[in-house]
Amino acid sequence: MSQILFSGVIGLFLSLIGTPLLIKLLASRGYGQFIRDDGPQNHHSKRGTPTMGGIAFILATVAAYALTKVLTGSQPSFSGVLVLFLFAGMGLVGFLDDYIKIVKQRSLGLRAKAKMAGQLIVGTSFAVLSLNFPNLRLLTPASTKLSFTQDFGWSLGPVIFVIWALFMILAMSNGVNLTDGLDGLATGASVMVFGAYVFICVWEYQESCANPFTAGPGCYEVRDPLDLAVVAAALMGACFGFLWWNTSPAKIFMGDTGSLALGGALAGLAICSRTELLLAILGGLFVLITMSVVIQVGSFRLTGKRVFKMAPLQHHFELKGWSEVLVVVRFWIIQGMCAILGVGIFYAGWAASK
Repeated sequence: MSQILFSGVIGLFLSLIGTPLLIKLLASRGYGQFIRDDGPQNHHSKRGTPTMGGIAFILATVAAYALTKVLTGSQPSFSGVLVLFLFAGMGLVGFLDDYIKIVKQRSLGLRAKAKMAGQLIVGTSFAVLSLNFPNLRLLTPASTKLSFTQDFGWSLGPVIFVIWALFMILAMSNGVNLTDGLDGLATGASVMVFGAYVFICVWEYQESCANPFTAGPGCYEVRDPLDLAVVAAALMGACFGFLWWNTSPAKIFMGDTGSLALGGALAGLAICSRTELLLAILGGLFVLITMSVVIQVGSFRLTGKRVFKMAPLQHHFELKGWSEVLVVVRFWIIQGMCAILGVGIFYAGWAASK
């Protein structure tokens, strides 16, 4: 359990001290945020704020995980490394997108096909690799079965599983990306979900089927639950440190570098911890904001009318007169309730199986 503490504290410390260094570097090179003209008018004052801040918490997370392994003398697990691979790989796609926005001053960044191709390459690599590397109990990092609080139903088969994993990765990455529109909103929401995963993965470790004292009804067939908790703690700590600089008024934005990476990490944790469908509840704010865009686009195409003043949902409330801080805090409260509800459902699932 000391690994979890070390990982979280190191991630927090590295992100807290590393982010201002990144701010200075990005500012010196003129890598500032490009603000679209069709957004809320009060966002124009943010033009030029350093972006690509996701670099800070990506490096902090990976370094925290590695240093934890060195300090505790423990071995990395395939599950933990694969989640970090997905996290960093999606971050690289986002970095290329951000870089093009800044250098070419093109607000849409990478072409849609190129961006999708990058996400598909990283996501497919993760999905395929996650079905390999069985341990002594023949458990692989991922399972071809659907999962809610545990695996259930028949096997999907490797091909359908890869398609399902890609859907999750793309949905969460773009969900966090859509949420990242106000200072600290996506970062704070992510902290809550990663915190929930620390609890879930620790519980899975304590109630593992590999433990002779807990094997039986309700035990968890997860390959590396403790190491997944270490990764989740590193992510939570690194995001917390970044939030110090990203909260209103933000000194730096995470950019697509950060939002795509965080979405990938959330999907990876859900897949490897066998809580795929539960993620829709744990990350309820991301789902809500994504659905607001789907509803807005669908309504406009079908009826020519808009349901919201502007999508994603957070901008609708800004245009209704809510201050940015008010929107962020209230949305954090919604996300906090989603995380608590998700953890409660997870625990109820375990209790009902006993």
